[in-house]
Amino acid sequence: MYKVKLLDKISNLGLNKFGDKYVYSREMNDEDCILVRSKSLHECEFNSNLLAIARAGSGVNNIPLDECTEKGIVVFNTPGANANAVKELVICSLFMASRKIVESIKYVDKMDINDNIQKQAELIKKQFAGPEIAGKKLGVIGLGAIGIKVANAAVDLEMDVLGYDPYISVDNAWTINKKIEAVKNINRIFSECDYITLHVPANGNTKNMVNKDMLNMCKNNVKIINFSRDSLVNNHDIKDGLLSGKVGKYISDFIVKELLGLEGVIFLPHLGASTYESEDNCALMAVNELKEYLENGNIINSVNFPGCYQIRKSKYRICIINNNVPSVISKISIIFSTHGLNIENMVNRSNGNIAYTLVDTNDCLSKDIVNEFNSLPDIVRFRVIH
Repeated sequence: MYKVKLLDKISNLGLNKFGDKYVYSREMNDEDCILVRSKSLHECEFNSNLLAIARAGSGVNNIPLDECTEKGIVVFNTPGANANAVKELVICSLFMASRKIVESIKYVDKMDINDNIQKQAELIKKQFAGPEIAGKKLGVIGLGAIGIKVANAAVDLEMDVLGYDPYISVDNAWTINKKIEAVKNINRIFSECDYITLHVPANGNTKNMVNKDMLNMCKNNVKIINFSRDSLVNNHDIKDGLLSGKVGKYISDFIVKELLGLEGVIFLPHLGASTYESEDNCALMAVNELKEYLENGNIINSVNFPGCYQIRKSKYRICIINNNVPSVISKISIIFSTHGLNIENMVNRSNGNIAYTLVDTNDCLSKDIVNEFNSLPDIVRFRVIH
């Protein structure tokens, strides 16, 4: 029986997929895996039994990845499960950035209610006029699951779209609309586009990617939309851009106090993935990832371990997490050979300093043999699935 600890409210559509081999609750001790959405795990102490953590969402900044890797804890996320939800809100933001929709609603809410209110509205509506997005140029930085959807939808809205992503996957490249111009230099996005939307992960290479130097390339009144991470934007430089007129609008799903209340800024309370459908999709994907790893050892959508999948046909599957150094595989093979164990299938994948190996066999491993494997100096975790 596998024990699953829930650290946030998780959709029942996902939880119901666990089946009879699992028990789950928010009050769980000695858990085999953790299912989480937004709760921070940086202050948590992980028990020695913990095999995996699944984040029902894409971002994993609430999980201590380095610590998990060192302890052989596989961390999963759910890329693409909330892509449509975020895409819809980004498209909504394009309209909000153009038509002063939010400002007009706030004005109407403060109007005095009287018989002439309709006439008053007609008199003031001109101050909320704005351009249509059709025919304007949109720059999409990052063509992953969300960026692709945003770019394709913008083409359907008759926008001219430039896309930038030096690391675009083959699968995503196949789904991109042919009308989207893929650019190799990000400077073209900043210098040519009327609207810029960010869809890249937060890391050392992307921190403050929207800064004074990049904004200086932009057209006056450029609109910046950020539904990725707040750290992608230098808030001081955005503020200066807003005050000077270089930036016409900044719309973000991440509230920062430096910009709160500033004219031209619209903040949403992290609503990007907050749809019923998205929560269901994320929960389903996260549960399936955990089940596949716990029951078959296969790794799908891990952020700290290499992807590894092998159809299981033998009686026993051995899952080995090890440091990615020479001779580990040969030592494993020697132990099999010494004890007369036959390897039916074997696959090895590496990711930086860590490696993962699946070995299938129909021969039972005694406790002494398991201990022999665990005694190897570079073995991080050794597990046998029956």
